[in-house]
Amino acid sequence: MATLATVLIALIAALHLYILWFEMFAWERKGPRIFANFPKDLFPKTKAMAANQGLYNGFLAAGLIWALVIGDPTWSNNVALFFLACVAVAGIYGYMTVSKRILYVQTIPAALAILAVLLS
Repeated sequence: MATLATVLIALIAALHLYILWFEMFAWERKGPRIFANFPKDLFPKTKAMAANQGLYNGFLAAGLIWALVIGDPTWSNNVALFFLACVAVAGIYGYMTVSKRILYVQTIPAALAILAVLLS
């Protein structure tokens, strides 16, 4: 896998590890600052739901990290493409349902990483 693809995948994996931490362990503390347009009383009520979402983000990070450690380049690229596509789709859904910012934070980096993998 080319260096640019590897760096992008690692950064996206790190982002999803951050999202895991935020949604599972800091939802009530950081949530109101990150999602300022949501009512503040919503965060305690949705703590378990956010933790569940955080776990899914952890699975995305795990898949991307797995892609980075696979020795076979073809298999590594295929796994990376699958998980990057999952990130992109999740970002599109988040863009449509939660915040326009998610498109720039998740979907565009995933699309760039997909392009980098395909060109490597």
